[in-house]
Amino acid sequence: MSGVKAGVEYKIDLDGKTFLLDGKKYDLVNYINTSGSITKAAKLTKISYRTALNYIDKIEKTLEIAIVDTVKGGKGGGGSTSLTDEGLMILKECKKINAIMELHKELNEIEANVIDVDNSKRIMTIQMNKVNITIPLNHKYSVGDRILALISYDNVFIMLEPQKSSIRNIFKGIIKEMALENDMIRVKTDIGDVDVFSDITLPASEDLNLRLGKEVYVGFKALAIATLKL
Repeated sequence: MSGVKAGVEYKIDLDGKTFLLDGKKYDLVNYINTSGSITKAAKLTKISYRTALNYIDKIEKTLEIAIVDTVKGGKGGGGSTSLTDEGLMILKECKKINAIMELHKELNEIEANVIDVDNSKRIMTIQMNKVNITIPLNHKYSVGDRILALISYDNVFIMLEPQKSSIRNIFKGIIKEMALENDMIRVKTDIGDVDVFSDITLPASEDLNLRLGKEVYVGFKALAIATLKL
């Protein structure tokens, strides 16, 4: 099984050249690596052999590299295909992206407005309801832009008291919900008309004596926030 979600594209940058590798092309490269055959890889990817060759040709011409190395068989036919070092590098980068996506598949999705841009500090401020959040400066955005802030559940920390640290965004809140999810405690905290979810271990929840209605502080690093312009 490929394990690639539909619609996923992998942006491959190599020596100033860029190629968007979609799920089908990723599967083809992955199956060539595991099967040692373009024919078998094409069948597993559910594409024709000719389409597989076209995919390979398009990747190689765009990036100006060879991603497969084919060894022809002798009198008895056969032969085999393997990935070159560059092909293995591309596959490795795609798998890294898959691992990151799997790790951060649970996300807080918060709509906000850009209210301030500080070029000297290379940061900007976004606002949702009464909550202001500091994030790294993105020159694609301007004051007034509407954006979507994405923060994975496991990047949100819970504290009983605000602590001096590198975390720029710390907010007082009230625990509204607690539920056991896959051996983790999923905590929903209201930080001011904004609900933020976080995942913490059961021992950590017990150590903090977390319970419904308890006042806590939640925090997340500025670099933990990804954004999309709406």
